[in-house]
Amino acid sequence: MTVAIPETAWGCQFVPGLEGGCGFPAPNASIFFTDPVFSLGPFNFTKPMLLLWIGVAIIVIFFLYAFMRPKLVPRGAQNLGELGYLFIRDGIVKDVIGKGGTKFVPFLFSFFFLIWILNLFEVIPVAQFPPTSMFALPVAFALIVYFTWVPYGFIKQGPGFLKSMLFPSGIPWPMYFLLTPIELLSNFIVRPFTHAVRLFANMFAGHLLLTTFAIAAWYLFNPASFSVVGVVGSAGSFLMLTILTAFEILIGALQAYIFTLLTAVYLSDAVSGH
Repeated sequence: MTVAIPETAWGCQFVPGLEGGCGFPAPNASIFFTDPVFSLGPFNFTKPMLLLWIGVAIIVIFFLYAFMRPKLVPRGAQNLGELGYLFIRDGIVKDVIGKGGTKFVPFLFSFFFLIWILNLFEVIPVAQFPPTSMFALPVAFALIVYFTWVPYGFIKQGPGFLKSMLFPSGIPWPMYFLLTPIELLSNFIVRPFTHAVRLFANMFAGHLLLTTFAIAAWYLFNPASFSVVGVVGSAGSFLMLTILTAFEILIGALQAYIFTLLTAVYLSDAVSGH
């Protein structure tokens, strides 16, 4: 369990009556903006970008190692790799898309493990930051999904793809005047927006919560000025930090699963109709 405390909070601790102390340095959106790791002219290589590349490298190296010399009876890394693959293939693709979705297993497999690793960076020492809490990254992921399932739907179904999305069967035709604009907005505009926001909002809020309780534990614990309120508050904040850290590990995996599952649902519409 480790959370990066902003530099502005280190010199500020609780003193009863605020004599010689300062107010609680509550974290804000500034904790999501860090100094560049290095700069090349106008280009700044930031910590989230570095963590993204590290996440990609971890996945590529692990699965190359796992399947470098595959054996009939898998062990160790190969066993873990196969379990991960089967989880995506059998638990998501076959259940949601069906037989026509086999070709999308690598696509969904890559999304799940990349997002999971990036989310996990939130509680990894030194990293201490989830790149998915930066809105640009979930938006990029959502756009990749959007520009995969929409063109594929037209390729697979032709004009029938648009018809199935905007004109559901079994509806009295006058209802289409109301239903079709709603379906257009829901399927082609709201879908990618909520796909990105769901992942971003959960990781943004989680990181903000962890930072808040980490700062509170530090701020309230002041050996130079003993206070029952400070000690109890610091212990309570540290306990909440511990609980929320475990909770965020769960949330990180759950958000990776939800993003991948929704991607499979959208691809299912492209494969077999809405």
